Amino acid sequence: MKEYSISEIQTLMEKGKLSAMKLTKTYLTLIREIDKQGPKLNAIIEINPEVAKIAKKLDEERKNNKIRGPLHGIPVIIKDNINTGDKMQTTAGSLAFDGYIASEDAHIVKRLRDAGAVILAKANLSEWANFRSTRSTSGWSSRGGQTLNLYALNRNPCGSSSGSAVAVAANLCSVAIGTETDGSIICPSQTNSIVGIKPTIGLVSRTGIIPISHNQDTAGPMARSVQDAAFLLNVIVGTDPVDSSTTIHNKKIPLDYTEFLDYNGLKEARIGVARNYFGNSDLVDNIIERAIEKMSKNGAEIIDPVEIKTLNDLREFEFQVLLYDFKHNLNEYLVKFGPINSLKSLNDIIEFNKRNQEKVMPYFGQELFTMANEKDSITSKEYKEALKQCHRLARDEGIDIVLKEHQLDAIVAPSGGAAWLIDYINGDHSTGGSSSVAAVAGYPNITVPAGYIYGLPIGISFFSGAFEEPTLLKIAYSFEQATKIRKSPKFLQKAELN
Repeated sequence: MKEYSISEIQTLMEKGKLSAMKLTKTYLTLIREIDKQGPKLNAIIEINPEVAKIAKKLDEERKNNKIRGPLHGIPVIIKDNINTGDKMQTTAGSLAFDGYIASEDAHIVKRLRDAGAVILAKANLSEWANFRSTRSTSGWSSRGGQTLNLYALNRNPCGSSSGSAVAVAANLCSVAIGTETDGSIICPSQTNSIVGIKPTIGLVSRTGIIPISHNQDTAGPMARSVQDAAFLLNVIVGTDPVDSSTTIHNKKIPLDYTEFLDYNGLKEARIGVARNYFGNSDLVDNIIERAIEKMSKNGAEIIDPVEIKTLNDLREFEFQVLLYDFKHNLNEYLVKFGPINSLKSLNDIIEFNKRNQEKVMPYFGQELFTMANEKDSITSKEYKEALKQCHRLARDEGIDIVLKEHQLDAIVAPSGGAAWLIDYINGDHSTGGSSSVAAVAGYPNITVPAGYIYGLPIGISFFSGAFEEPTLLKIAYSFEQATKIRKSPKFLQKAELN
């Protein structure tokens, strides 16, 4: 099937050449043939059993000239750590939550339904959003198994929104929702050659999403184009009285992010090149250098180099904050929505995993769970100091000072390296990445396809200050249109080494 954009789909529907029902059935066929049988990508963890009824209702609305917006009749896949108040489970990929049916939609899912989206399926993910073990294998969950990288099937799709990214890249849906604490939208998007947006904390509600950290968690769009990602962002953005992060910032939020998609958006944009993130791979660096040259030729003013000097100091403080937050936030979720399968706390889940070790922990353990469970309250002095240092190092002396000193619109860096081999013995292998400083700061980050190494995708990241999504979308869209670098996957067994 051709990779249709949201705009193309809407045009076909307006002309009566396509319906939500027909499109939904086409995607279901592709899921059956590609995800479950052919290469067996394992991107989808569960199909929505009510999807045909939803599509039919939306088609009837269209016949009656009730069009809810650009997402009307568009099939969307949701990551399986996001509550859906329907007949699908919400498990974070864990057998501990197997069978759990949420009583209500997450806030963003409700917004998607109200916008006319067809909630097609749940996506597989790295179990517990990749916060269980220090040597996990991204894309694997005890409920869903291993998701594969569709550009080379023996390689890792990156986590934790691996299923969402692969589903979009494989054309199993129009767009998908992922979540990120640090890199979980950016890494799988770049590794699967799609666009991923990690929004500013406070732009998108987290209510009804199985958490890691209230300081860093956010849902975000994953799409094959910047425009489609912007359409999806329009819908999930919004105030939620239950999530105070969306109510306390007092920022004027744009009604339509697609208004900032400017073909000439690179012209006169001041973009700083963060050289801290180079040097992991000459092949990756060469791709990003060519991308920077393209930006310059399209009118961008390139400030090279700029340096985020706090990166090395940031890691340990972030780690401590995440450990505290995970225990606190997961226990809060279980109080609000649980008990789930008689599990009332993180400690209960740890014990469940021990009792079911052969199924739940065949490849890696739960060291992060244990470390988090040993932490005190988030009222502790250690936690408050670590959080203070995170904000200082990521915001004040990190992104903010670089933007101010060089009067930048955005900072650019490699999104990461080429996908590594799936390896259950050693776990994930770091190939470089630039997501952490924006993640810890709570600032926006967008990754766009930039090139390929032996057929393996490489992305480029644009990040900036809080609520600067309009600026980043303008730059990212202009770069995308100037390069049009993305290639559809070939589902190869291994990377093209000749």
